[in-house]
Amino acid sequence: MLKQLKKEVCAANRELAETGLVTLTWGNVSAISRPDGLIVIKPSGIAYDALRADDMVVVDLSGKVVEGNRKPSSDTPTHLKLYNAFPTIGGITHTHSTYATMFAQACREIPCLGTTHADHFYGAIPVTRFLTEEEVKAGYEANTGTMIIERFAQLDAMALPAVLVAGHAPFTWGENAGDSVKNALALERVAQMALGALQLNPYIGELPSYIREKHFERKHGPQAYYGQK
Repeated sequence: MLKQLKKEVCAANRELAETGLVTLTWGNVSAISRPDGLIVIKPSGIAYDALRADDMVVVDLSGKVVEGNRKPSSDTPTHLKLYNAFPTIGGITHTHSTYATMFAQACREIPCLGTTHADHFYGAIPVTRFLTEEEVKAGYEANTGTMIIERFAQLDAMALPAVLVAGHAPFTWGENAGDSVKNALALERVAQMALGALQLNPYIGELPSYIREKHFERKHGPQAYYGQK
């Protein structure tokens, strides 16, 4: 079942380690087959270099395992919440990448300070609130997803495919598994750039909106002209 999608999700998970976005087993990637209503996700606690396509776990949108001999990622309930809430996303990545996690732990948004950020994300990377004690007890991972959805109530999830979970770490998403990893890598790099820029000039303001708009629209807008057709 979903043989090709398993290969893609496995490759995306291995890419996390290859790009230096994860330490130990601190991260996971999933993808969804919308026609089937099924999600392929990394198994819990397995080293990236040991992953094989057959290790990937298939779950339905309620979280029931329908194929696979391993336990799915402990973050599966968060992924499920996001797939159900954002019908245009096809892949999700969760990491504890160093610089993005610094901002998450500081409970600080990553401001859009330059055009590199604006090329990928439409504005500051939002940070969530903390979960309440009751939310943690009632369903930590599922309520993490609910909290992200809450934070995006007034935001476009495809124009801003990243979030910082307060005190925790980032999640990114995209059109597919590989796209979500690409956004995780872009997020880590702009977080590193933002931290350095703020150290060099603590009083720096955000990139002027007209420059931000230009850089985002030339890559993602209806009249985009970056790259090849």
